[in-house]
Amino acid sequence: MIGTLQAKLEYLRSKNIHKWLGGYARQRLENARAPRPSGPRHLLFAVCDHWEPGWENATPEVGDARVRAWSERYPEMAGAYRDADGRPPRHSFFFPGEQYTPGWLDALADLTRRGFGEVELHLHHHNDTLENLRADILRYLDILGKHGHFSRGADGRMRYGFIHGNWCLANSGRDSSNCGVDAELPLLFETGCYADYTFPSAPDESQHGIVNQIYWPTGNLARRGAHTVGERARVGEVLEDRILMIEGPLALALRRRGSRLRVRMEYGALQAIDPPTPERVKTWVDQNIHIEGRPEWVFVKVYAHGAPEDQAESLLGAGGHALHRELTTRYNDGKEWVLHYVTAREMYNIALAALEGKTGDPGDYRDHRLKPPPCAS
Repeated sequence: MIGTLQAKLEYLRSKNIHKWLGGYARQRLENARAPRPSGPRHLLFAVCDHWEPGWENATPEVGDARVRAWSERYPEMAGAYRDADGRPPRHSFFFPGEQYTPGWLDALADLTRRGFGEVELHLHHHNDTLENLRADILRYLDILGKHGHFSRGADGRMRYGFIHGNWCLANSGRDSSNCGVDAELPLLFETGCYADYTFPSAPDESQHGIVNQIYWPTGNLARRGAHTVGERARVGEVLEDRILMIEGPLALALRRRGSRLRVRMEYGALQAIDPPTPERVKTWVDQNIHIEGRPEWVFVKVYAHGAPEDQAESLLGAGGHALHRELTTRYNDGKEWVLHYVTAREMYNIALAALEGKTGDPGDYRDHRLKPPPCAS
C-alpha cells in the first residue's frame, strides 16, 4: 500500500503538478466566490498553434505538403461554422522564424486575406545571449513581415504575439539549454511584442504557479523567470511598459473510463490522441479566465502543434468539426453565451478594451488598438 502511494506521488511529481496546484486551488476558490454576471456571457475563443511545417527536420517536400494541406483543407473545415459576428474560426499561426520558407509564409498570407487567421512569432532558442536573441527576433520580424504579416503600430513598427518554442520563457528551465536569456521579457517588449501566449506549459518543468489568468508580470522584469510573479489584470489599470501574459486553461478534471472515474490534467492542448470533446470544452470555459471587473467576457485560449500529418488530420477533420460543432451550438445561443472567434491579436485588443473600461459587445473591439496585418487587406 505504501509502495503504491509512493509510486503515485512520484508520478504526480514527474508531471510537475506541485508547481501549480496551489495556484490552481486559489483560483478555483476565487471563482467560487465571484458573483455571476447577469445576462449572456461572451466567449472569446482562440487557437494559438505552434505551427511548424518543418517539425522533426522534415524535408522541404514534406513541409510543402503540410502547408498545402492547411491551405486547402482549413477553409473547407472552418467555412462550415460561424460565430455571433458571422466570422469563421480564426487560427493563430505562431510561426517559428528559424523555419522561414517564402512559400509557406505566402500561403499563410492567403489564409489571412481570406479571414481564416493571422501569423505571430514562435521561436526556439538554446543557450542564447541577449544580443543574439535581439538580432534573431528583429531578423525574423523583418523577413516574415515582408510577406505582410504582423500588425503595425502607429509608428509603423511591427507588433507581435509570442510563444516560446521550448516553454522556458525568461530562462525559467532548470538550466539554460532551452533559453539562456534572463531578461527576455524586456527584450520582447523592446522589439514590439504585445503579449505572451506560452502558458500553460504543463506538464513541462517550466509551468509556474500563476494559472488561469490574464496578468501583468511585476517586479524586476529582467530577472530570471520574471513572469512567475505578477498581478491579475483588472479594469482601470493598463501598464504600457510591459507585455501582457494571456494564459489558457489548466485544470484537474474527471474523466470516465468505463465504469471508473479518473482524474486527468487538462491543459488545453488539441491533440490527435486527445481530441476536443464537450467535456473538455466545458472544462476550458469553467476556468472562467477574464479581466477582473469584466466577468461577462470569458477568454479561452487553447493550443496545438498542428502542422504534422497526424495532428493536421485531426484539426482539419473530425477533431476540428467536433470542436466547432460544440462551440457554435452550446456556446452561441445568444441567451447564455455569445461566441466570438478571435486571433491572438484580437484577443489582446479585447483584453485591452476591458482594461480600459469598455463594455458591451467585445466583438466591437477586435481592432481596438492593434490593427490587422497588411496582408489582411
